Amino acid sequence: MSEFREFFEANKKMWDIAVGRNLKNQEIYKTKELLQGEVVLNSIELEEIGDVKGKKLLHLQCHFGLDTLSWARLGAEVTGIDFSSEAIKLAKSLTEKTSLNAKFIRGNIYDLPDILEEKFDIVYTSYGVLCWLNDINRWAEIVAHFLRPGGMFYIAEFHPFIQVFDYDNTEDFKLRHNYFFKPEPIVYDEDYSSEEEKKKSESAKTYEWIHGIGNIITALINSGLRIQFLHEFNKAPFPRFHFLNQSKDGYWYYNNPDYELPLVYSLKAIKE
Repeated sequence: MSEFREFFEANKKMWDIAVGRNLKNQEIYKTKELLQGEVVLNSIELEEIGDVKGKKLLHLQCHFGLDTLSWARLGAEVTGIDFSSEAIKLAKSLTEKTSLNAKFIRGNIYDLPDILEEKFDIVYTSYGVLCWLNDINRWAEIVAHFLRPGGMFYIAEFHPFIQVFDYDNTEDFKLRHNYFFKPEPIVYDEDYSSEEEKKKSESAKTYEWIHGIGNIITALINSGLRIQFLHEFNKAPFPRFHFLNQSKDGYWYYNNPDYELPLVYSLKAIKE
C-alpha cells in the first residue's frame, strides 16, 4: 500500500480543507439540523438498517460524523474513523455540543486493524466513499475483520455506473471514464475557492478509483460475508450532476420519462 501513500496524502489535504467548506454547505451537510436534535440520515439507510439501539456500530470514512452521531442519537454505540485530521477534530466538537456518546479515530482505513481492536454488530459506510480507495479486496477484508459473527455490513453508495460520466458537463450525460477498475487512479484538478485553500493544499490534484458492482460484491463474498440484498435506486441524496432535479421527498432524480438511471445502490451482508 506504500506506493499509494502519496495519493492518499494528497486526498487527505483536500479533505482537511473541505471540512470548513462542507460545514457551511447546509444543502448537503445538515449540521444545523443535527445540532437542533434531528437525525440527518436518509430514508434509504434508515429503513434498510432498522433498529440500532444497543448495537455497536463502526462507521468507516465518517467525515465529520453527521451520520455517526445520528446513529448514536438512535441508540447505537458508535465509533467513527476518517483520515482527515480536521474532520475528526470537528466530529469531536459536534459530539461535545450534542452531548452524544461517540468515539472518533483519525486514521487511514487500511491501517485500522493496527489501531482498533474491537468487534462490532454493524459496520456502516455511505455515499462517496469507495472512490477514494485503491484496493477494494483489502477494504472488504477490513470490513469482515471488524464484524462479529452474525454482524451486519451495510453500504449506501453512489452507483459506479454514473461514475463513468463527466460531472462537470452541464448539458447532459457525457462519457468520461472507464467503468471497469484500473489500478492507475483518475486524476482530478481540485477547484479551490480561495488562495488560502490553494496554499494549504500544496497540490491541486486528487486521486480516485472506480469499483464496479461485480468487484465490490465479489470482494465481500471472498472476505466471508453473505450478501443479503443489493438494491438500486433512481434517486440520490445529493445533486451529483447539474441536471438532476430535487423532488418533494428531498431526493434528486433524472427527470426523463424515457430513461431511469441507477444513481445509488445499497447492499447488506452478514458475517457467517
